[in-house]
Amino acid sequence: MSARIKYTDESLAQVQVVPDFLPSPAELAFREEGVKVTLSLSKKSIEFFKSEASKHHTQYQRMIRRLIDAYVDAQAPTLRSRGRPDKRRAP
Repeated sequence: MSARIKYTDESLAQVQVVPDFLPSPAELAFREEGVKVTLSLSKKSIEFFKSEASKHHTQYQRMIRRLIDAYVDAQAPTLRSRGRPDKRRAP
């Protein structure tokens, strides 16, 4: 890629802002029952979670599990991560 990039001052048309639904590392540090799985993650992801876990005095695996649970909760707001209907929402 030896070609130079030419930047222009064009409008971006319609832009949609997506709300940040991911929890902070501090919110990922609590325990919930789980099922063991085998999963390969990138080295940079593991290093990040290990670093953040040591700052918050918790286990990095626990933080990763909470991150995935938060994603599931955001994608299926009518179901809780435990598989029960969410009592806070109207049917």
